[in-house]
Amino acid sequence: MTKFTDLALRVTMRLAVLDPGASLTTRQVADAMAIPYNHTAKAIARLQHLGIVEARRGRGGGLELTEFGRTASIGWLVRELEGEEEVVTCEGEIPCPLRAVCSLRGALRAAQQAFYASLDPITVDQLTSSSTRPVLLSLS
Repeated sequence: MTKFTDLALRVTMRLAVLDPGASLTTRQVADAMAIPYNHTAKAIARLQHLGIVEARRGRGGGLELTEFGRTASIGWLVRELEGEEEVVTCEGEIPCPLRAVCSLRGALRAAQQAFYASLDPITVDQLTSSSTRPVLLSLS
């Protein structure tokens, strides 16, 4: 999993524990999570594009998790953030000489699918409803 996906998941989790009607700015999220502002802004833009986060500008603005964001499957979200690339590429600038007979690519594809499948039943709300919630709320 890329650092970008990890960061986006952590931002999502932080927003998930806000009280109804409360919001945070991108700067507040970046500072609370100890993440560079530019990286946070890029993750939030992607999450907004996916419908996970709602961002309002101006006075009274800020970031909130959408209802879809609360119930979204973590497996779906990770797939969207990671893209559809395989774990390994056999056809690169210099193609792998084993590609015609190697079973590693298929084994890694199956492992990747199992990884996503294990995340599919988990939602953002489930990740933040246990002992994680107080820790996330304490970040400021």
